Amino acid sequence: MKDQIIVITGASAGIGAALATVCARRGAKLVLAARRESELAAVAAPLGATAVVADVSRRADNERIRDRANELHGQIDVWIANAGRGISRSVADLTDADVDDMMTTNFKSLLYGIQAVLPQFRQRERGHLIAVSSMLGRIPFAPIRSAYSAAKAAVNSLMTSLRLELRAGFPNIHVSTVMPGVVATDFGLNALHGGPDSRALPMAQPVDDVATLIADLVEHPRAELYTRPEMREMVARYFSAEDVGVIEGQPPFGTPPRR
Repeated sequence: MKDQIIVITGASAGIGAALATVCARRGAKLVLAARRESELAAVAAPLGATAVVADVSRRADNERIRDRANELHGQIDVWIANAGRGISRSVADLTDADVDDMMTTNFKSLLYGIQAVLPQFRQRERGHLIAVSSMLGRIPFAPIRSAYSAAKAAVNSLMTSLRLELRAGFPNIHVSTVMPGVVATDFGLNALHGGPDSRALPMAQPVDDVATLIADLVEHPRAELYTRPEMREMVARYFSAEDVGVIEGQPPFGTPPRR
């Protein structure tokens, strides 16, 4: 990772901020992006990182992040799309505004980042795109997260499609999807319509552990990363069941919201 140019979105707090710290310690040169200027500056300044105040739900802001990184460093090696937001609302109560917010914040922001940096990666024939998705994008076992889970499922599908698209012609462009479970951040408090503090939920994974796993993924790329081994086992059990409805009658379905 030493001297690699790494862009991290959603870097003002939570996983993004913790990941920035880990990557800086490993010698990366960082370009950090987020909407909140003062919080972003507080993360970036001690790390010697470049801060770009941006809303990645807008295409032009992703292009501005790319251009700033290129202006300073001449290239981008890794783009980590970490920005996202949850929701606390059942399917029956979802509004158009709720769905638009979830898709724009969690899905379109990723698409815009991919399309901003991919031409450069293709030209160089190398690079690494990482999307921080969610276990709920694979198995939506917290109904209150409804549209968030749907948006993250779209993220997973998009990343798989991109990986297959690039496989033959660009084997050195890596496409990775990260699926955390419960992480001890303020994710729950910041969810649309509010929600429980993720840090108070049982089995919340320390954010530094998740950040370390993602940093390891930068150094050793692979297609997908579950931040807990038991989540991979849960996915295998769920999708191999003859009737997933039977699995849905067991824990953790219906438990408090998870990332």
